[in-house]
Formats: sequence, C-alpha cells, structure tokens
Amino acid sequence: MKTTETPAPLPAESGATVSKIDVPVPGPAGKKKEGGVLNVFSHGVLIIWAIMVVTPLLWAVMTSFKSDSSIFSSPWSLPDHLHFDNWARAWTDANMGDYFLNTVLVVGGSLIGTLVLGSMAAYVLARFDFPGNRFIYYLFVGGMSFPIMLALVPLFYVVNNMGLLNTIHGLILVYIAYSLPFTVFFLTAFFRTLPTSVAEAAFVDGASHTRTFFQVMLPMAKPGLISVGIFNFLGQWNQYMLPTVLNTDPDKKVLTQGLVQLAVSQGYKGDWSGLFAGLVMAMLPVLGAYIVFQRQVVQGLTAGALK
Repeated sequence: MKTTETPAPLPAESGATVSKIDVPVPGPAGKKKEGGVLNVFSHGVLIIWAIMVVTPLLWAVMTSFKSDSSIFSSPWSLPDHLHFDNWARAWTDANMGDYFLNTVLVVGGSLIGTLVLGSMAAYVLARFDFPGNRFIYYLFVGGMSFPIMLALVPLFYVVNNMGLLNTIHGLILVYIAYSLPFTVFFLTAFFRTLPTSVAEAAFVDGASHTRTFFQVMLPMAKPGLISVGIFNFLGQWNQYMLPTVLNTDPDKKVLTQGLVQLAVSQGYKGDWSGLFAGLVMAMLPVLGAYIVFQRQVVQGLTAGALK
C-alpha cells in the first residue's frame, strides 16, 4: 500500500509571516459588477419607456399653441408665439366648456357614490361572516370579468324604461354600477389588513356599527380609498362607450363625446389647432389628479403587502 507523505513545513524566516490560506478568496467585485450591469439595463429601459410616454404628451401641448399652417409645415418645431386663441376657440365655439362641466358633474357624482357604496360593501364582506358572504364577494369579482359590450343593449332598455335616458343622474348611476365590482374587490382586501383591535375598542366604548365604520375604520382606509378613487376617476373620465349609447342629447354630452365630435367636424374645417387645444383640456385634469395623489396611490397599493 502506497502512502502519501506530507512534506514538512518549511521553517519561517525571521520577521516573516506564514499565510495559512494560499488560495485567494474572490471579493464582492463580481457581484457588484453584475448588479451594476442590471441597474444600467433597467434604468435604460425605464428611460426609453418614459420618453415614449412623455413625448406624445409634450408634442400635443406644444401643438395646441401653434397655428394650423405651422402644424403641417414644421410639426416638431416650437411655436413662433403662443396662440392662446386656440384654447378660447375650443372652449367656446366647440362647446368644450359645456362638455367639461357635464363631465365634472357625472364623474364627481359617480365617484362619490362608488366610494361610499363600495367601501360599505367591502367593509361588510371583509369583517362579518354570514351565509352567502363568499357568494356575494365572488359575484362582485365576476362582474369585473363581464364584458360591458354584452350589456349595452339590455342596459339601454333598462335605463330607457326607468326614464333615465339622456340624463346626468342616469349616467351617474350607470357609472357607479360599472365601477363597483373593482372597488369592492380592491377595498375588501384592504379592509382585511386593518387591525380589528381598533374596531373592538370602539364597540366596547359603545359605538354603533355605523359610527365605527364612518369615524374609525373609514379614516384608517384613506390610502386605499385614494388609490381606488384615482383608478375609478381615470376610468370614468375617459369613458366613451357608455355615454355614447346612453347619452345622445347634444346638450348633455361629456368630454369624450365632445372630443370625437370636434375631431369629426375639424376634419372638414381644418381647425387642427383647436382640436389639439381641446385634447389637452381633456388630458390636464387626469394628469393633475395623478401628480397630486401619486404618493397616496403608491402607499395604498403597498399597504396590504407591508402589513
């Protein structure tokens, strides 16, 4: 049998140190390099995506202040001077002011009704166990997957039979019914993350269920209400199919209908600067709402995961 002899260690010289580990240990430089490449790639993708989103918006705003001739002769150049008469012409001659007011009334009423009814239904489904709880919850969830196009014809006859066709309040009720499934689904998950000890303490102090909901639980759900409110605001503000079918009165048209009518009419008149001014008018409230409540939206979306 052959044995492997271990060579004797060499004596260390005076003043020299002997290293116990001869193999070099790789440092974290490789991981840092890999993470740096990934960060550069992700930031590059985000920059490209931001350019693709922001460029059309800035171009529309810039074009709204140009004349019709400069729009076609130099579409990518800055306006020689600001033509504010484009905005005035779109607001008055194209009736964008009336359409804007109708949209504010419809979206404002439907948004308030959706948040009140949706939060009440979501609180009951999240906090109380009763027969049919899961059935009602999944009924709301199923409403999210139901295509609205299949309900347009029966919805038209239902609204017409109720005498709500071509009315502002009729369109508000339809918007509320359209937005309730997503609102209940979103807020039910949010109410489940809230601590139950606060509600129990309110009951011990003698508060009723109504007072506990409106004065204790609803203020705690403020981030979730703002988040779902922003999503509903975007969807209702840009809604075109429902008002086209249920609101054919020219005096009660909303902003999306007015923009389509303006685009069709300006195709013959050639007033493209007024068309872009009306487009920016419809776009600014949505951008403003998101910029103002951007932090609350992110906070509401991540609150359930953090808790």
